[in-house]
Amino acid sequence: MKAMILAAGKGTRVRPITYTIPKPLIPILQKPVMEFLVELLRQHGFNEIMVNVSHLAKEIEDYFRDGQRFGVQIAYSFEGRIDESGDLVGEALGSAGGMRRIQDFYPFFDDTFVVLCGDALIDLDLTAAVKWHREKGSIATVVMKSVPKEEVSSYGVVVTDENGRIKAFQEKPPIEKALSTNINTGIYIFEPEVLDYIPSGQEYDIGGQLFPKLVEMDAPFYGIPMDFQWVDIGKVPDYWQATRDVLLGKVKNVAIPGHEIAPGIYTGLNVTANWDKVEIIGPVYIGGMTRIEDGVKIIGPTAIGPNCCLSKNSRVENSVIFEYTHLGEGVRLVDKLVFGRYCVDKTGVTIDTKKAELDWLINDTREVGTPQPPIERQAIDRLLGNAS
Repeated sequence: MKAMILAAGKGTRVRPITYTIPKPLIPILQKPVMEFLVELLRQHGFNEIMVNVSHLAKEIEDYFRDGQRFGVQIAYSFEGRIDESGDLVGEALGSAGGMRRIQDFYPFFDDTFVVLCGDALIDLDLTAAVKWHREKGSIATVVMKSVPKEEVSSYGVVVTDENGRIKAFQEKPPIEKALSTNINTGIYIFEPEVLDYIPSGQEYDIGGQLFPKLVEMDAPFYGIPMDFQWVDIGKVPDYWQATRDVLLGKVKNVAIPGHEIAPGIYTGLNVTANWDKVEIIGPVYIGGMTRIEDGVKIIGPTAIGPNCCLSKNSRVENSVIFEYTHLGEGVRLVDKLVFGRYCVDKTGVTIDTKKAELDWLINDTREVGTPQPPIERQAIDRLLGNAS
């Protein structure tokens, strides 16, 4: 069976991570989110997967290659061009435009196929969803999930009749105007005929253009409500929350890697620390080859990547730290995400430590140089925006 993963977006709402990492490769405790999707597809018999790529396309292709090591076949449809310097320049065609480009190249989609957005962790019975879609005689089906009424304004709402036929969409409606609590999860089931309604060679979106056209045509277009785990990482706060949920055991299809050295405390290979001179309260994951110096305090849920260094008397609480991060002595991080030279709070507000001349507090462990003397913790807290 055939499937498509949408992986061409720039992931602007997940910056600064997506400056250098394409959204499908954003790691959930060291494992790219798209890898979970590939595994799910394989489990349900989808062994031919097409991926549209654009932004940082090479990184995605280099990681997954032909899919052989994942037990599937993968091919890529690049959306963009090569500039005069020989660099790839992404020019995404939109989710629907990307589907049509693949079909115009050669009719790949010749039977019922599934399309997944490459930016969410899901644990869905795809086999049951496809069976329902076929029984309905649907040309397109949206897999929906019900959310509490107070959360509808954060999502695209799907309005259906009593038979499940889609009648309308509401994009992030106010709570009092929402006509449904079923939301669009970005998981779609299509018949090849749907591609006839997508124009060739131009940017075209599934949700914003194709779906309204199907509603207007009164096509056999349905939504199926399903109860499943769906963890969206559409924005930095979402990613921060997703990592917390994994550490707290709320995402059943994602295991915490490493070795559990104490209840709720997991480490990768060769982590160095005087364990009787540090304080760690789980759930906490610490990646391999990371150094934890004396006096450090780590409070979970917290994930620390590999090859990091937490200097003396630093404190990390409820945070996510990417690989090769060095925290200076006495630095305190609470509710933060640290990626390279960027420190982001849980609302998405970002500090560029280099531009703010704070790179002696948070920098790359591979950098050679003598760190400046520590300043008093109150001053560090003010610089990083922590409450005193």
